[in-house]
Amino acid sequence: MIRLENVCKSFRVGTGYKVVANNVSFEIPKGRAVGLLGRNGSGKSTLMQMLAGSMKPDSGRIVTTGSVSWPVGFQGSFHRDLSGAQNARFLARVYGVDTQELLDFVQDFSELGKHFFEPVRNYSSGMRSRLGFSCSMGIKFDTYLIDEVTAVGDAAFKRKCEEMLLDRLKDSGALFVSHNMSDVRKICYSGAVLEGGSFSFYTHVEKAIRLHENNLKYRSPPE
Repeated sequence: MIRLENVCKSFRVGTGYKVVANNVSFEIPKGRAVGLLGRNGSGKSTLMQMLAGSMKPDSGRIVTTGSVSWPVGFQGSFHRDLSGAQNARFLARVYGVDTQELLDFVQDFSELGKHFFEPVRNYSSGMRSRLGFSCSMGIKFDTYLIDEVTAVGDAAFKRKCEEMLLDRLKDSGALFVSHNMSDVRKICYSGAVLEGGSFSFYTHVEKAIRLHENNLKYRSPPE
């Protein structure tokens, strides 16, 4: 379970401020996949980083129970000078899982071949996403934070990711960011929309999708 209590977050942009969260309170239900929707620049990735604990809100608090993954798909998740294998080994130590089991899983699932033993700085964005998704699925979390990652790669790898994620979600919850509404419908039961610093949660994902698609009719959030 993840709960936000009166969370505020903003950034200085030029002479003004970009508001990501304006006194936001909501709870991600335990064991449920929630689609996080919002236009580009609405602050979805920032919210994911706050939920993961890598960024602090300006005020309010975030309460978590159980284990929460890092934001899978976020390009800053790995040390660029280490190989994929070394990054996976480091994560195994941090999260207290069997190192060899995680290495074997990631090497097999990611399909990176010899690149698994090369520095991450040489990876394409797709290769980094494969590594991130594979490491995350190799560690069982109570809540997964997934940021657009299943949209990367060829059709066969995408299907493989979807199948693995759906398998993990039998026992875990997730906050899932995607611009592909077909993926959101397939993976998520509930939905939430981030717009202009406000957060709207819906028990049924279709209601969230309708609000999000209506918001996209506007070039920018209404004043």
